[in-house]
Amino acid sequence: MSLRDDLAGVLARDPRYTIQAYAFIFEALEYTKNLRKRSRSQTQARARGRGKPAQTRHVTGRELCEGARRIALEHYGMMALTVLKLWGLHSTSDLGEVVYNLIASGDLEKTPADSRADFNNVYDFEVTFRRDFVLALDEVA
Repeated sequence: MSLRDDLAGVLARDPRYTIQAYAFIFEALEYTKNLRKRSRSQTQARARGRGKPAQTRHVTGRELCEGARRIALEHYGMMALTVLKLWGLHSTSDLGEVVYNLIASGDLEKTPADSRADFNNVYDFEVTFRRDFVLALDEVA
C-alpha cells in the first residue's frame, strides 16, 4: 500500500492539503524526534554526571512547527515558501490542521495536554521563509 492509499479518506475529507503536505508532516515529525533524541542523549550524559535522570516527553505542536521550519529550509532553501504553499501549507495553523486530520484518522496520537491551538501563530511563514534570502542585484550583474 502507498501513502496515498493509506490516507485516501483523509485526503477526501479535507482536500485543502496535498499528499505531499501529509508526507512533509510525517518527515518533520521524524526529524523533530531525531533532534530531540540527540538532545536527550546529550542531556542524559550531563545528568549522569550529576546523578539526575533525564526526562522524556513527546513532541509538542510548537516543537513540530520548529522541526518543519528547519527541514523546509534544509530541503528547499529559497523555494521553501513556494513549495509549502503549493501543498496548501500557508501558516503554522495549516501544519496543525494536517496533524489533527492525521489524529482524527488514527494515524497520529495526541496527549491530553495537546491542543489544536498549539500550532496557532508559532511563526509567520512569509517572514520565516523569506528573511534569510536576500539577493543583491549589484552582486549578480
